[in-house]
Amino acid sequence: MHVEMAASLDGPLVRAVVGGHDAELCGGVTDAQSHPRPGQGDGVPRSSFGISLPHHPRGLGRGSSTVQWRRDGAMALPEGSAIHQDALVLPRASLAAAGTYSCHDEDGSLLHTVSLQLGHLPGVPFVSCRASDYENFSCSWTSSLETFLPTRYITTYRKKSLTGEEKRRNKSGHVGPCLQDPARTGTCTVHRSEFWSSYRLNITEVNPLGSSFRLLDVTMQAIIKPDPPEGLVVEPVPLAPRRLHVSWKYPASWPKEPHFQLRFRLQYRPVIHRSWSVVETVNLSEVITDAFAGLEHVVQVSAKDFLDAGNWSEWSAEARATPVRDPATMVSEETTTDVSLGSLAEEPSQAPNPEPINRNDPLENTAILVSLGIFAFFVLAAVLVIAILIWLRVRKHSKDETKPHNFLVAATHLKALPRTQILP
Repeated sequence: MHVEMAASLDGPLVRAVVGGHDAELCGGVTDAQSHPRPGQGDGVPRSSFGISLPHHPRGLGRGSSTVQWRRDGAMALPEGSAIHQDALVLPRASLAAAGTYSCHDEDGSLLHTVSLQLGHLPGVPFVSCRASDYENFSCSWTSSLETFLPTRYITTYRKKSLTGEEKRRNKSGHVGPCLQDPARTGTCTVHRSEFWSSYRLNITEVNPLGSSFRLLDVTMQAIIKPDPPEGLVVEPVPLAPRRLHVSWKYPASWPKEPHFQLRFRLQYRPVIHRSWSVVETVNLSEVITDAFAGLEHVVQVSAKDFLDAGNWSEWSAEARATPVRDPATMVSEETTTDVSLGSLAEEPSQAPNPEPINRNDPLENTAILVSLGIFAFFVLAAVLVIAILIWLRVRKHSKDETKPHNFLVAATHLKALPRTQILP
């Protein structure tokens, strides 16, 4: 007969599985206060309760009180173990005591075996949920305590926000399984969820000693977090030394529907700088207008629900590009480079060079001519303005001199005459 036992390191709970059925076995208490609980003392998990491995009734039936116990086929048993009435007693069981114990009669014949596993009761799992689109959401969990025992999880959900029809059909709410994906351990998914509804998740951790669960209430608006945008492309803009054209696509997991759009956040910087510049947009492309000419830039993009629900996605993979270089700067640098290389190639001479220095640089001559033309234009404009002002002043003065004075003389004469002579 084979017996499987799971014993708790936290208390006097020992569960044996015999032939597929559970049987409770109790061990005697052995100095419960002298052994640290898990996580205390020396940090080695131990049980403060003794464990008694049962003997096979066939041993007593044969009139023999002497049996032999072996662990994993060896005669060596854990320290402090003893045989009492043909049962093996482990008063200070620790994780090291786990193994397969076999009971033999005095002739060495196998009577039965016991597989002993030691561990903890399950702790309350840590649970978090996220929706990468508005039709499904996933939850993931981790155990809060290492139990050292085989563990499984039961994952269910209940819809809390019900329509009138749903309330009539099921007053307790719609309950369904959160489907676990064997390829992704520790995750489950609720399909065909509703964006404006709320749900209660139940994640239950189960091992041979018992179970523990956590309830988590979630709303789609709070847990929505899109996947990063895809297909990020960064390209220089021809003849624009400070511009980069950036484009990207919606994440494949987000169905592009008119009533569920995304907005985007773009961050970029030269590779030699640490600080980022950030731009937000609702488009699938953007032109960076303040890039540094000739410097390589790194660009990333993230997404969020258009109505600001939930959280920003993680940043996309980096894309890099370098703006085109300024033509004037390129000509200047090429000229400087040619002069430098020429001076390095030539062997320096102590004798003076009798040939005159050629300063007829076409670019320099062009710049001088343009400067002189601009200066001449402003001088001519100033002279023209001054000439127009002088002409206007002279014209006004000449009109004042030619105005007739007869009317003023007549008016003065009438004023000097007596009133009787003026009236008829």
